[in-house]
Amino acid sequence: MRGKTMAELKVGDTAEFSKTVSESDIYLFAGVSGDMNPAHINEAYANNTFFKTRIAHGMLSAGFISAVLGMKLPGPGSIYIKQELNFRAPVLIGDTVTARAEVVELITEKKMARIKTTCTNQEGKTVLDGEALIMPPRG
Repeated sequence: MRGKTMAELKVGDTAEFSKTVSESDIYLFAGVSGDMNPAHINEAYANNTFFKTRIAHGMLSAGFISAVLGMKLPGPGSIYIKQELNFRAPVLIGDTVTARAEVVELITEKKMARIKTTCTNQEGKTVLDGEALIMPPRG
């Protein structure tokens, strides 16, 4: 299994991955990452925060971007070089997040692709955006 090489990529190429965030996803991410912030795992605590309920870890949504880049565009064999993230809105339990990647520039001399990354919820609201620098697999 191999992703798209530099020669196969084109500016404007896109790919997406969607997932509905469950309570289990949040607890599993907390366990794997070690981020036990009560804003994510303690409803009584979270009721007294700005959001008034538990929110998913921002990096969980960022992980969905990693899924798109690593599995779809460019795909298997890609090397993640850099990721810029801007957290725009909270993700709540039950939200369906769609991560999207779009090739915006091919840097042929460095064999890298600049990719616009976004995550939106089921209402089309942007919850995260940014930009990635990826080294596609070699042919």
